[in-house]
Amino acid sequence: MRNNSSFVSVIIPCRNEEKYIEECLNSVINQDYPKEKLEVLVVDGMSEDRTREVIEKYTKQYPFIKLLNNPKKITPVAFNIGVKQAKGDLIIIMGAHCIYKRNYISNCVRYSNTYNADNIGGIWEILPGEKTLVAKSIAFASSSIFGAGDAYYRRGYDKGIKEVDTVFGGCYKKEVFEKVGLFNENLLRSQDMEFNLRLRKAGGKILLAPDIVSYYYPKSNLKDFFLHNIEDGIWVIYPLKFVKMPFKLRHYIPLLFVGGLIGSLFLSIFFPLFFWLFLFVFGLYSAFNLYFSAKIAIREKDFRYLFLIPVAFATRHIGYGLGSVWGLIKLII
Repeated sequence: MRNNSSFVSVIIPCRNEEKYIEECLNSVINQDYPKEKLEVLVVDGMSEDRTREVIEKYTKQYPFIKLLNNPKKITPVAFNIGVKQAKGDLIIIMGAHCIYKRNYISNCVRYSNTYNADNIGGIWEILPGEKTLVAKSIAFASSSIFGAGDAYYRRGYDKGIKEVDTVFGGCYKKEVFEKVGLFNENLLRSQDMEFNLRLRKAGGKILLAPDIVSYYYPKSNLKDFFLHNIEDGIWVIYPLKFVKMPFKLRHYIPLLFVGGLIGSLFLSIFFPLFFWLFLFVFGLYSAFNLYFSAKIAIREKDFRYLFLIPVAFATRHIGYGLGSVWGLIKLII
């Protein structure tokens, strides 16, 4: 079959993923794609927990799984190590924090062949990392339009094949990397968005297919979720130091929101009128937050979420916004 004729290289970057790597690898092993047409390159950033031990167990049992070292310990370097080692006609980048639907790889290959896509990906179904109400609230907030904006892959898009600016992970033609180059190793985050921007500028086609499905586990507690969003916020602004990378409007809204709150509160010291601006912005945000939180609580038929999801939304938005403010300061300095 044509769909099964492509040799596929799967690249999984990881570091200290003891909690998730086994489930991730099991979901790859259970794929319906022929194993003789598959190699899995797990690129480990010198993990300090049991991650390497787990991976080595799988390499002994499954010859198509290989462990590669990433001494620099950063994600784009892991991507590039994998791409350079890859033997596949198609290269799929997978996250260690995810598990994958059984037909994930075969659908990637099928759609890549059918639509001649340079990069094709699917949707995240965001699952709670633990069974706590806080973890569930974080998952609901992360997949809501209020938390994810117009990122179709995070919101369970189901309207058919769609051309987009970026996708999670992605299934790339091998020749794309010869044409566009490798991932930018200056970017600790956002390297996939920057790469896809270059790909689109070179005339490449990036597609989203809703039946290519992965399941993603976000952080399970508010502290880790907050810190993760700070990092995301930094790396949506700071990359401008290295490349001209116009992100989507959704990436800048938290910067405008948090920057507006900080600026109006500071200016209110000298001009009291700005305190009313602060109250207006904060009140408007709170109204939207409560509205979307109430919708989720009603849908889930559990009104405890009415108290937890607003906190999860605020943790995401304020963390991301503070990170963006700090990224802007770093960029200026």
